[in-house]
Amino acid sequence: MFYEPSKGHGLPHDPSKAIVAPRPIGWISTLNKAGEVNLAPYSFFNALSTRPFIVWFSSEGEKDSASFAQETGEFVANLVSRDLAEKMNYTSVDAPRGVNEFVYADLAMAPSRLVKPPRVAAAPAALECRVTEVFHPKALDGSPTSAFVVAGEVIGVHIEDAFLKDGLFDITKAGNVARLGYMDYASVDEVFAMRRPRWGKE
Repeated sequence: MFYEPSKGHGLPHDPSKAIVAPRPIGWISTLNKAGEVNLAPYSFFNALSTRPFIVWFSSEGEKDSASFAQETGEFVANLVSRDLAEKMNYTSVDAPRGVNEFVYADLAMAPSRLVKPPRVAAAPAALECRVTEVFHPKALDGSPTSAFVVAGEVIGVHIEDAFLKDGLFDITKAGNVARLGYMDYASVDEVFAMRRPRWGKE
C-alpha cells in the first residue's frame, strides 16, 4: 500500500500516529494568570536537546495547555508511569476551560520549586520548564498549520528516590507509558543495551 496524506488513506483510521510510535507522553501541567490549573497529556512530546535541556509539546489547536503556557511562560512535563495511566487518560477529557483536571482525575498536586504550575505528586519524575518559543509549523505551501508547538527549557528536575537504582533512573520500575496510536499504549517492561560503535574500533 502507498498513499499520499493530502489525498487520504482510505483506511478505517489514520495510520500516521501508529507508524510514528511509540511516542513518550508529556503530561503537561499549566497555570494561567487567573490561577486556573490545567493538566493534559500530549503524545506529540519529546526532548530536543540536552545542553540546554529543552523539551517541547505540540497542541493540535490552541488548547488550554498551549494558551496557559503562552500566557505565563511556564509549564511542567510530568512522567506518566504505568500505575498512573488510567488517571492520565481521565485528564484527556474535553472539559470546559477552567476545569481543574487534577480534581477531575482525583490526583494530588505538589508544588514546583522554580515555576508556578503544580506538578503531579505521584509522578516518578517531573520537569519544570520555562517557555523559550511558541510557533506554528508551516505546510509545504508556506501556510501555518493548526499546531501550536511549545518549547521550554528545563530549569528543574524532580526524581522520586524510589526510582533511582545505582544512580540511574529505573525506567522499567516506573513503566514509562508511551502512545502507540489509535487507542493503544505501551509501558516499558524490558530494557536492552547496545553500545554505539566507534569508527575504526570495531
